[in-house]
Amino acid sequence: MSAGRFLPLAGALALAVLGFFLPRLLGGSTLVYDTLVVIAIFSAMSYGLDIVLSDLGEISLAHTAFFATGAYAAAILTVSYGQSAWVAMAAAILASLALALALGLITLRTREFAFSLVTYAAAIVCMNVASNWDFLGGSDGIVGVPPLDLSIGPITLTAGQSFEFWPYAYALLLLTIYFVYRFRRSSLGQAALMVHMNPRLATMCGLDGNRVRLQVFLVSAPISALAGWLYAFQRSYVGTDLFDTYFLVLMLTSVIIAGRGLLLGPLMGTALLMSQKSFASLGAYGDKLVLGAILVAALCYSPRGLAALWPRMRRGPL
Repeated sequence: MSAGRFLPLAGALALAVLGFFLPRLLGGSTLVYDTLVVIAIFSAMSYGLDIVLSDLGEISLAHTAFFATGAYAAAILTVSYGQSAWVAMAAAILASLALALALGLITLRTREFAFSLVTYAAAIVCMNVASNWDFLGGSDGIVGVPPLDLSIGPITLTAGQSFEFWPYAYALLLLTIYFVYRFRRSSLGQAALMVHMNPRLATMCGLDGNRVRLQVFLVSAPISALAGWLYAFQRSYVGTDLFDTYFLVLMLTSVIIAGRGLLLGPLMGTALLMSQKSFASLGAYGDKLVLGAILVAALCYSPRGLAALWPRMRRGPL
């Protein structure tokens, strides 16, 4: 391996190792662990939306449904059927793929505003189904999700408290970032970008735009679903609040605030938002107002994210 490729890889590995010890470096309090676990989970959730928004150029408002699907799969299989977390993980992936396929076949023939509107309507339908179907707990949700148990034979891998959850949340985050990194360098990722940037050229190159959009939609769904799967174990409860607008705005803001297309963008955006909520909270309603205000400000004053401000700052005033 050449030095030009080895040094960035070594730097990334060093940062990954340092990140694992970040809770201890920040004091190791319960609040620190709680915040970092939530940052990791919500960042993974946001990456599912990121590849649709940044690479495909469409604003999906249905990714709360995929997030909730993963959480409900974990709750139903562990609480109602006594299955393991591994089985619940597989079910979360399969259920999200099935939902994404159904929604994709319906919505991906639409574009831009119509696509956003239809995906939002689909999320509302999913919320109402969850609210009124006893199998999904109805409006009361499903309580008593057991502690996370990923034990394999004699190897014990369990988590009940925040400091125990951190390795699993961090592993999910790292795997998600690596998956997105590989996706953007894959043939599908390149095809998605071409369909987004130049649909006519994509068609001339033999690409089926609808098929590429569906494939990207299918790729994105399990990412958000796995975040929901882990979130169910982290808070031991699953309810219709997972479809709340808060999670949708959180995903959109996390993707947009740092800059679309940045590999670490959703992580940086989520870290900023969750840090404010944990360490400078204005109360439940106040935090929602802050979240909404940040999204509006980002869209109005820097649609390309905070990363776009750096060249302006370097150029100075005109």
